[in-house]
Amino acid sequence: MKRIPQGVYTKELKEEAVKMVIEGELRIPEVGRRLSIAKSTIAYWVKSAKEGRLSDTGRRQKPVTDEEMEVARLKREVAELRMERDILKKAAAYFAKESLRGARS
Repeated sequence: MKRIPQGVYTKELKEEAVKMVIEGELRIPEVGRRLSIAKSTIAYWVKSAKEGRLSDTGRRQKPVTDEEMEVARLKREVAELRMERDILKKAAAYFAKESLRGARS
């Protein structure tokens, strides 16, 4: 899984991730996979939110450029497409094998 380059996450994203863990009853690794964010980052946000200082996190990091965001988005898309391609390859092989069995009967 490719992640967004280290940079600033919006306050809304942090709050939504924390909400998914606390109110949504999802586990931290699942939220991390859904948002393509490291589970350690999500865990840090949840801990900070419980301590009431979520808005203070990440203030010293450099902002992510538009190019870095686009590259990260494209890398995620390529990884997803590769996974879909591999699934289709396996399905095609399975059905080809099944059709050979049917032709021999």
